[in-house]
Amino acid sequence: MIDYSRVPSPCYVIDEERLRKNLSLIKHVADASGAEIILAFKGFAMWSVFPVVREYVHGAAASSIHEARLSFEEMGTPAHTYSPAFRREEFGTILRYSSHITFNSLAQHKKFAPVLQREGKHISPGLRINPEYSDIAHGIYNPCSPGSRLGVTAAELAGGLPEGVEGLHFHVLFESDSYTLEKVLSMVEEKFGHLLPRLKWLNMGGGHLMTRKDYNTDHLISLLRRFREKHGIHVILEPGSAFAWETGELVATVEDIVERDSIRTAILDVSFTAHMPDCLEMPYKPVILGAFDPLPGKPTYRMGGNSCLSGDFMGDWSFHRDLKPGDRIVFWDMIHYTMVKTTTFNGVPHPHIGIWTADQKFRLVREFEYEDYRNKLS
Repeated sequence: MIDYSRVPSPCYVIDEERLRKNLSLIKHVADASGAEIILAFKGFAMWSVFPVVREYVHGAAASSIHEARLSFEEMGTPAHTYSPAFRREEFGTILRYSSHITFNSLAQHKKFAPVLQREGKHISPGLRINPEYSDIAHGIYNPCSPGSRLGVTAAELAGGLPEGVEGLHFHVLFESDSYTLEKVLSMVEEKFGHLLPRLKWLNMGGGHLMTRKDYNTDHLISLLRRFREKHGIHVILEPGSAFAWETGELVATVEDIVERDSIRTAILDVSFTAHMPDCLEMPYKPVILGAFDPLPGKPTYRMGGNSCLSGDFMGDWSFHRDLKPGDRIVFWDMIHYTMVKTTTFNGVPHPHIGIWTADQKFRLVREFEYEDYRNKLS
């Protein structure tokens, strides 16, 4: 258990024991199902713990030139790389760092297939497909919404696969269970099943939240095993959130209390818009350790960020006692997606990054200084 009093503020801190617990479960699913499970950097890219990750998982999924390089240099493995659009001036470098390349459109494949064919090493080409089915409730995360720019539809592949394509890739889940995946696979088989015999691999993307407490991993294992045996195809999953789910927190401090119109706001040394952007984008209300939903008679507060954005706040939470400047506020489960989306908006200093090690010690791995803000721009 993390001793938050030994963690500086503000700071993202990951618990090595909780991370290993997730990794052990993910490895079990991979071993039992025969599927390959790789880490998607879009959800978790804290490379200081990659030595731990590599003990359980050996592959990574990238969505850009920089993520592909991170995989090659820090995970020690070429990436499974996908992008909505590859740029010609970056493509040669991406190939250097990749084992698989997935194209978002037939036009992108046509443009870059000759470059792939001239490459000295074999890089497996694939296409992202759009099964035109997803049960994602948050529109911002739904890749199958009308007019979506993501993936090739079945109608576009009515004439078959382009020459050389070895795999298909779909990504239509978001913090989903295996029963949702089962529905998606049924749709994929219905629309793209005639193409599967020609393929070497099928990448089922991310959104498989197998480390959530109520996830039925036995059903997932059975589902993946049946699919592999039925189609004789290599199956790949690339979750991001599942790796870091509930593995660490964002530690913050109350700097001031402001009261207006009977609303008390605890102003913190962190920002929602800069350091917890999903809270405002989705939106969702995070868990604060020791706090609970508003109760009459209990001290109740909004949490205010320290940027000048008027909407940089979230609320409301009740506490057992009044808050005061200097009190710690610990936001639960702030490692997946949150860290990779942070910004330096307003020049607000970025929280430190640390690890609570398996031997119950805090290790600070990164402090952010003025130069990090300045060097982002010019």
